[in-house]
Amino acid sequence: MKVFVFDLLAYGENLDHLKRGATELPYPLSKQHFKADVAVRTYAEHLDAWEEMDRLGYDGVGFNEHHCSPYGLMNSPNLMAASAAQRTRKLKLLIYGNLLPLHEPLRLAEELAMLDCLSNGRLISGFARGIPREYQVHNVPLSDSRARFEEAYDIVTRAWTEDVFSYRGKFWAYKDVAIWPRPVQKPHPPIWIPIVGSKESIEFAGQHNIPITPGLGGGGLRADIIRYYARCLAASGHKLTPDHLSLGINAYVADSKAQAIREMAPYHLYFNRTLFSHGNFTETALQRQAGYSSQNSTDYVRPENQRAAELLREDFRNMTMADVERMAETLPWGPPGEVAERIIAQADQAGANMVQISLNRGAMPQEMFLEQIRRFARDVLPVLQAHEVKRAPAAEAAD
Repeated sequence: MKVFVFDLLAYGENLDHLKRGATELPYPLSKQHFKADVAVRTYAEHLDAWEEMDRLGYDGVGFNEHHCSPYGLMNSPNLMAASAAQRTRKLKLLIYGNLLPLHEPLRLAEELAMLDCLSNGRLISGFARGIPREYQVHNVPLSDSRARFEEAYDIVTRAWTEDVFSYRGKFWAYKDVAIWPRPVQKPHPPIWIPIVGSKESIEFAGQHNIPITPGLGGGGLRADIIRYYARCLAASGHKLTPDHLSLGINAYVADSKAQAIREMAPYHLYFNRTLFSHGNFTETALQRQAGYSSQNSTDYVRPENQRAAELLREDFRNMTMADVERMAETLPWGPPGEVAERIIAQADQAGANMVQISLNRGAMPQEMFLEQIRRFARDVLPVLQAHEVKRAPAAEAAD
C-alpha cells in the first residue's frame, strides 16, 4: 500500500479569539490580523516536516490550493512543490490540486512540466474545481466551473502530449503551441481528481480513467461514490482497480484512545468549527442555487446517505467534544496496532491501495506534528506498506 501524508498547511496560529462571540471568523479577514513572522515560520516548518517524511520513507506528500483564508496558506501549490522538490529526493509530490477553472491552462501545463523536471518525475498532478470562495475571489462565475474545468483539462493534457497543438474553445484559444520543457513522465504525470460527491465529477473521472479520492470522509457516502465510479469506468471500457482509489484518512498515534482524544480533539475542533469553510458555503443545496452543482448531482446516492451528501455547515460548526469522542471510537486514533488495523480495514473495504493520512489538523504545533510523523513512520507505516489491497469489491459488483 502507498502511504501519503496530506497537509493542508493552515496558518500556524489559533485565531478563535477573532470570533468575539460569533460562530464565524470575519470574512474577508483584514490584514491587521496577519502576522508575517507566523507565515514565514509556518512555511519553514511544513517544508521541514516534508523533508522528514522523505527521510522516513513515506511514499508521498499531498497538498492543495486555497485562497484568502488561514484554512490553507497554499495559494500556489506549485511554488510549494518547487520548494519541496529541492528538499526531498524520493517523496512523490501530489498537488491535490490545481484549480483548473480559475487559471490560464497553458501556463499551468508549463509550470507542471517544469515541476516534473525539477523533481525528476515525482509529480502527481491533481486537478480540482475548488470551492465557491475561490470563485468569488477570482471573479469567475460558479456556473462556468464545470465547463472551464473540462476545457482546461483538455488543453493541459494536449499541451503535454502533442507535438504542436492549436485550440479554440469557449474560454481559451491558442495557435501553434509547443511547450518547453516537457514532462519527464510519459505520456504525462499521473492525474488524480478529488471527489466530494457530485455525479458529474465522478462521470468525468470514469470516462477519462482517472484515479480519485472519494468523499471527505468514510461511511456510506464514500461507498456510494466508489460504486458509481466503478459503473462509470465500466461504461467507458475501463475496470476499477485498487490503484484507482486513494482514501483520505485522519489518524493519530498515541498510547491509548483516551490520550489520542485528549491531545488531538482541540485541533480537530478548531479545524471544523473555525477553519473549514471559512468564507465559503458547503451546502449542496446552496451550490445548486449558485449553479455550481446540478439539480441531480447526488441522485446516485442511496437515501440513507443523502444527509451526508448535503454537507451542512452546521455539522462542522456545531461539533462538540462529545461528538469527537463518539467519532474517535471508530477512527484510527490510539495505539499503533489499532491505527494500522483500522486503516487497513478501510482500505480493504473500499478496495484502495493508496491512502492519504492527515496527521495534523488546524494550528497543531510543529513539535506535535513531527512527533506524529516519526511515531507513525516507526510503528504504523511499515505495516501499511507491507499490506497490498488486491481486490476492488465495487468492480466485481459492476461486472
